Amino acid sequence: MHRGKGMKFVGDSRVPANRKPNIPKDYSEFPGKTEAFWPNFLLKEWLVGSVFLIGFLALTVAHEPPLEKIADPTDAGYIPLPDWYFLFLYQLLKYDFASGPYNVIGAFVIPGIAFGALLLAPFLDRGPARRPGKRPLATGFMLLAVAATIFLTWESVAYHDWETQRSQGEIVAEVEINTEAEGYAIYEQQGCINCHGENLEGGAGPALAESGLSPEEIADIAVNGQGNMPAGLFEGSDEELQQLAEFLSDPAAE
Repeated sequence: MHRGKGMKFVGDSRVPANRKPNIPKDYSEFPGKTEAFWPNFLLKEWLVGSVFLIGFLALTVAHEPPLEKIADPTDAGYIPLPDWYFLFLYQLLKYDFASGPYNVIGAFVIPGIAFGALLLAPFLDRGPARRPGKRPLATGFMLLAVAATIFLTWESVAYHDWETQRSQGEIVAEVEINTEAEGYAIYEQQGCINCHGENLEGGAGPALAESGLSPEEIADIAVNGQGNMPAGLFEGSDEELQQLAEFLSDPAAE
């Protein structure tokens, strides 16, 4: 017998003599359970993506973005509001235990714990089961996170002053203002600028540019208040009140 004829040399008994190539089976061997990647699968993906893209474009055309006036860093009365996906964090920073001197807790500690729990989730729950009832730890954390996010988002939206939010962000036409007028100096001295803006564009209070009010009506509001503006804020003399009222009725007058 010649060397090698009818003999098999195997160096490791765990290696089969007749090894099959590691080639995946063709999808045709699984009728009804799979499909070709090209073009069947990709075509479905493109169709679904196109529907969502067209819907998103139609939504942006139908509902214009809520543009506001140019940001004014000197406007201390402006109430900021983040985008909807950050509202739960925005609400968290309103609570006493997470705001003021404890701002670090609300801004870093609590979000850090939540993010750390998310990173540790694969190591804390390593069971093979996939049913939520058999994975109480992962299911509990998920339900707690979802419930907290929904509750904080709802709290932020429910108790926000939307009317003030809309009024303080309104884009108003710029008007000429005579900043050298005596009425403007009184406007600054009396603190009106803090609520109504440097250019009468409004802020915490309504815009005063082109209000259409007469000097008498403006003087009455300055003394007796109106809406959210309380009475007694004006502390000047009658002459200063008259100058202020005349200026606000016609800010561009010399």
